[in-house]
Amino acid sequence: METFLSGLQILAQWEVFVALAIGSIGGVIIGALPGVGPAVAIAILLPATFAFEPIVGLTLLLGIYGSSMYGGAIPAILINTPGTPVNALTTYDGYPMTKRKEGHRALSLAYSASFFGGIFSVVCLIVLSPLLALIAPHFGSREIFLAAFMGILLVVVAHRGQTFAAGMLACFGIFLNTVGLEPVKYTKRFTFDQSWLSSGFDLIVVVLGLFALSQAFLLLIEKDHAPGEAHVQGNMLSGMKELLGMKRIATVSSSLGVLMGMIPGVGEFTAQFLSYTYAQKTSKTPDTFGNGSPEGLVASEAANNAVPGAAMIPLLALGIPGEALTAMMLSVFYVHNVIPGPQLFETQLDFVMALYLSLMLLNVIVLVFLLFSTNLLLKIIQIPTRFLGMMILTLSFIGVYSLRNSITDCAIAAGFGVFGLILKRLNLPIVPIILGMVLGGIMEVKLRAAMAAVKTPIDFISRPIAAIIFVMIIGILVLHIRTLIREQKAKRKPDPVGPDYEHSSQQG
Repeated sequence: METFLSGLQILAQWEVFVALAIGSIGGVIIGALPGVGPAVAIAILLPATFAFEPIVGLTLLLGIYGSSMYGGAIPAILINTPGTPVNALTTYDGYPMTKRKEGHRALSLAYSASFFGGIFSVVCLIVLSPLLALIAPHFGSREIFLAAFMGILLVVVAHRGQTFAAGMLACFGIFLNTVGLEPVKYTKRFTFDQSWLSSGFDLIVVVLGLFALSQAFLLLIEKDHAPGEAHVQGNMLSGMKELLGMKRIATVSSSLGVLMGMIPGVGEFTAQFLSYTYAQKTSKTPDTFGNGSPEGLVASEAANNAVPGAAMIPLLALGIPGEALTAMMLSVFYVHNVIPGPQLFETQLDFVMALYLSLMLLNVIVLVFLLFSTNLLLKIIQIPTRFLGMMILTLSFIGVYSLRNSITDCAIAAGFGVFGLILKRLNLPIVPIILGMVLGGIMEVKLRAAMAAVKTPIDFISRPIAAIIFVMIIGILVLHIRTLIREQKAKRKPDPVGPDYEHSSQQG
């Protein structure tokens, strides 16, 4: 109770509350703008947050992260264009409901399910906090190294059909982290006697290039368009009453969101897929899924909004980000010399509690805002895409230059922007590069520290937690190889309706 009150006291500071309100409302607007997304907004804002206190900067970024999916549901439901990639599944049932003149009902359900998922995940976090505080101190260098390695492995395996590409890009991210002065003896690595490479590749410069500038280039080279006009009328709270009739689906979907959010590299898409599949298989009307099913809409929105809160668990407890947005937040911790990990729960549990409470409060702020501002947001999303692209481009270069007043950083960011654009056009993932950079740095530091106490390879997994993580890594590899073998066998199976079959049927 004392920790809870201390966290509430931190959150009561006017700077923290203002940052949370701006982040929450701004996140909804950004999420509602197709083609922007929270990753771009957080990348642009990162340099500015370094000037704030850590709790102020983090609540601003958390506001954007946790609220963007609320906004992304609006264009997904009304104009069949997801505001963020995570809201793609929302179009399956949201837009068919709009075509049936039930747009207001769909939006109300989406807001209610998102609110339920968000609050559910924060309650789970607060309940789990004492357990995390007990477990986290048992993670030493070996355990954190293995956990970081498992995070990279999960990110790679999660990209089904693109495993090799994701693995190569994760390795590229690890390589980028090694460029410059190494952290122990300060010898130069991969600098080729170029002074501008001595300080290595700054994570923020790479993030702004790969996410923000690449998106700006994409919007500028594509055909200019603006989403069509839409309008909704009615009480947005009506979905709360309807959600009570689907509380089983909402609870299970939120639970899956929490579970998937805690696992590094898995995230919203897996949570949505599992919850949507569960809802369809247990529904009395499975045929309506994909054709305007309220249950499908609730499953999708409850699951994706439960993930942001749960994604903070590996970040805060172990200092291991699960995806790109939490990797960006990690840089804010490091700039202010607040190191996430086991010691954070021992020494600054009130700080952790303040972050949890800010996640809960942002859901309340967003819901109140959306109850009165949905039609205003529908006007905002009609901004032409090339104008958005130019805005992102300008703000990105301002952000990069403000880091160190360096034109070289701008040139590096532009280079990564072009590289990110190529990856997007080839439909290849960008996230493994960022996680490779962040987790690669963690792995190097922890491996060096662990090797001082390791004499044989078995010593590395001699402790219980290290052994458990090692077994999990082997299990992930075995399951993935098994899945690949099954897919190959399925491809090799002869088609029963082949030429021979057709020929014999014609003779018959």
